[in-house]
Amino acid sequence: MLAREVRLRWRTCTLRLLVLCLAFFLCTHFMAELRRKSWPQADLLLKVQPREPGIFIEGHDRRAEEVPSKRQVIYVRRSSSRGGGNSNVPKRDNLKPVRWQIDLQPWAGPSHSLDEEATRFLKYISKPQIVCSRPVTNGLTEKSEDGIKPWTICLDPKFSLSYQIKNKQCRVYSLGLGEDDSIFEVNMATSGCEVHRFDPSLGSAHIYEGERLWHHRLSVDWRDPKPISPPHRLHSNTKKLGAILNEFGHWKIDVLKADMESAEWKILENMILEGIVEQIGQLVVEIHLHWPGFEVSGNDSTVVRFWYSLFKELERKDFRLFHTYKDLSKPQMFLKKEAFNASSCYILSWVNTRWS
Repeated sequence: MLAREVRLRWRTCTLRLLVLCLAFFLCTHFMAELRRKSWPQADLLLKVQPREPGIFIEGHDRRAEEVPSKRQVIYVRRSSSRGGGNSNVPKRDNLKPVRWQIDLQPWAGPSHSLDEEATRFLKYISKPQIVCSRPVTNGLTEKSEDGIKPWTICLDPKFSLSYQIKNKQCRVYSLGLGEDDSIFEVNMATSGCEVHRFDPSLGSAHIYEGERLWHHRLSVDWRDPKPISPPHRLHSNTKKLGAILNEFGHWKIDVLKADMESAEWKILENMILEGIVEQIGQLVVEIHLHWPGFEVSGNDSTVVRFWYSLFKELERKDFRLFHTYKDLSKPQMFLKKEAFNASSCYILSWVNTRWS
């Protein structure tokens, strides 16, 4: 009798132990499943149908950077490590502290006069700092054509642009306000560059012209758009260059051409303060000297000192002036004065020597 009772108790304990083990196993499996389903699916790939003309894809293997909407043009960042990627191109460091103002250069002279500042500034923009063995005008020829602005780039072999064009891995941004000739953009696209032209006067938000040429109804500004709500900011037609780069998924621009009708000073300042210039290989800008420019304040000598300081900031970022063009067809004015034998308009071309 005693032995039978012992056997019953042993069987009961064994059964309870088995039930507890089974319950523990089921709980562990259930928790593992919950944890697995909650992990971010970072390995999903963005699959885009190539027949949609508003979408540009580079390389072969892509990771989704954002979920596209039906009305949004999505550009996927280059992830390939092929030899043509130019490993010497500096990438933007998002951890750098934000700068709020540029470093102003010392005054040109003790009197802080306009004559001293203008003399220094005009001498600076009139003399190239380095020699380009192959300057090319409007992306096609080494000779300028009459009646066409000479947008000049450098295809010197010691810089990377000629190699990038040859391998069809170059990217061009063209910033403009209103109508302008597009010979430069068409020629660069035909030569193999991916060209993005920004013009707020376009009738459509995005137009794909073919031959690697896109038009965007966007205006580049030095400020964030006024609407503070995220939906309005997302669809604003005015954005900072850094915001456009992030939206398109681009981290480098081989050539930036800008004709901003006196907005170039504040836009250039913003690009310097936010570190965008470090992502640019060559910079071709039309500058306007007939008045200070949008939101540039101070007396005349202070304004010219600010202009000069911007260019010295470019120099600190390893940019060197290789071509300068004085436009004699424009009014010969300098801050509303017929003085200093200056034109109201110059086209200046810089190359980032770190992109060698």
